[in-house]
Amino acid sequence: MESCPSVKNILLLDSEGKRVAVKYYTDDWPTLSAKLAFEKSVFVKTQKATAGTEAEIVMFDGHIVVYKFIQDLHFFVTGGEEENELILASVLQGFTDAVDIILRNNVDKRTALENLDLILLCLDEIVDGGIVLETEGSVIAEKVSAHGIEGATSLAEQTIVQALTTAKEHFTKSLLM
Repeated sequence: MESCPSVKNILLLDSEGKRVAVKYYTDDWPTLSAKLAFEKSVFVKTQKATAGTEAEIVMFDGHIVVYKFIQDLHFFVTGGEEENELILASVLQGFTDAVDIILRNNVDKRTALENLDLILLCLDEIVDGGIVLETEGSVIAEKVSAHGIEGATSLAEQTIVQALTTAKEHFTKSLLM
């Protein structure tokens, strides 16, 4: 019987290999020290890679790890050795796209830490209990924005509101001159 696509963990590490946001979905790493050791070893293994805007795939310690670097952030998605690499890559792409939208194209460690709650919501929208729910970055960002940004207005509505506010300010200034 075929199983649903599953993810073992999603890691967001900084350029020194320290945690920014991580979520584990299996007991393959039962203790905090085991999780930290895995994160460090994956970081060290991929550190010298030139992963840019395209996802890279590596087999590591009996797991498939798909990763991508953006600015000073390193994004990782781990699956079992039998998992489909394309599905893991689409999870990674959805996560990075959603983070890019939520952080308004300013993807760096400082901005990520300032919006950590939204990044953690992204993880919850992408995977639940290891089962992949959504891989489309714009859909993920829209769901997250409905949860947490400015009183549940969507990203599109926020942009329209911002444009109207700016137009109103310019109109008011032109009347006063």
